[in-house]
Amino acid sequence: MTTKSLPQMLKHAKPFAALILQQFGYAGMSIISKFALNQGMSQHVLVVYRHAVAAVVTAPFAIVLERKTRPKMTFSVFAKIMLLALLEPVMDQNLYYTGMKFTTATFATAMCNVLPAFAFIMAWIFRLEKVNIGRFHSQAKVLGTIVTVGGAMLMTMFNGPVLNLPWAKQDSYHHESINAANNQNSVKGALMIIAGCVCWSSFIILQAITLKSYPAELSLTSLICFMGTIQGTVVAIGMEWGNPAAWSLRSESMILASLYSGIFRSGFAYYIQGIVMREKGPVFVTAFNPVGLVIVAILSSFILSELMYLGRVIGAVVIVVGLYMVLWGKSKDKPPSEPIEKDLAATTDEQMTAKNETIRTQNQELVAIDGTTGKSGEEFV
Repeated sequence: MTTKSLPQMLKHAKPFAALILQQFGYAGMSIISKFALNQGMSQHVLVVYRHAVAAVVTAPFAIVLERKTRPKMTFSVFAKIMLLALLEPVMDQNLYYTGMKFTTATFATAMCNVLPAFAFIMAWIFRLEKVNIGRFHSQAKVLGTIVTVGGAMLMTMFNGPVLNLPWAKQDSYHHESINAANNQNSVKGALMIIAGCVCWSSFIILQAITLKSYPAELSLTSLICFMGTIQGTVVAIGMEWGNPAAWSLRSESMILASLYSGIFRSGFAYYIQGIVMREKGPVFVTAFNPVGLVIVAILSSFILSELMYLGRVIGAVVIVVGLYMVLWGKSKDKPPSEPIEKDLAATTDEQMTAKNETIRTQNQELVAIDGTTGKSGEEFV
């Protein structure tokens, strides 16, 4: 039995660590953005500032680090970038922030856990994810996705008894969260968040397809954020027409929300998920999304002193079980490059064998011709 060396183990752990770190960034963004929205910041303006910050931060790195490896820009790639900017920076973020404004940070994060199901179905349709129902590991991926989403819904819909944690107390913010989640706008907010998740899933699938023809993660991230800023500005001007005060950053939380979400949620997240996606696929990336709900619930308990319910703990355990099933099923899949490399190697070997056979046959024919010519010459003499 062979054991993996430390460098191999670290390389294997990198995608897991990167996506978990990404979920911590998502959790912080949800809480900070909710504070800013509660203080009157326009969600449409937040989208513009967020992606403007992301474009400014990632552009220098893309220019310097990928100046020699950046592929040539084609009309097809440019059209995909424009569509990517429309799907996530504009449509998804505007829908998500508006839905969060109608509900709470925890509720919005919980609703986003339908993302793995949407992404799995789309990846299956576009053949980015191999599924063979007759194979056990494929069944584990399908069932794991269902269990993960079910755990997220359990955390959302079932509270159960309150856990008396020493650091948690029922304060005004908790009352505000409950009232916000139960008001008549909750349904509207939930529908907006679900629609945003459809756009987000489409973005992830299209990003995976675009990276095949434009394998430059930093440049792609910077271009998406830049185009998203332009398109988002048009939307924000239309939605906030006649309200110039909406563009002012009147508090530190508004500035922090723009900087934090731009750097960590857009710039860092797009780049990280692009790198991991090229190696592991889009389903692997979205499978970690429910972890964000667990982090938000824990951080809300510590930072905001929100009450922790038994239902949330049970739902978190179910999410971990479902995530493990998906990751186990993915670990049994062959890397996307492996069959291609084998096919290329097999094709090359076949071509070399055929070429050698052709050369050998030609040599034999030349020898036969030379022998025949020599005999004819002797007979003539």
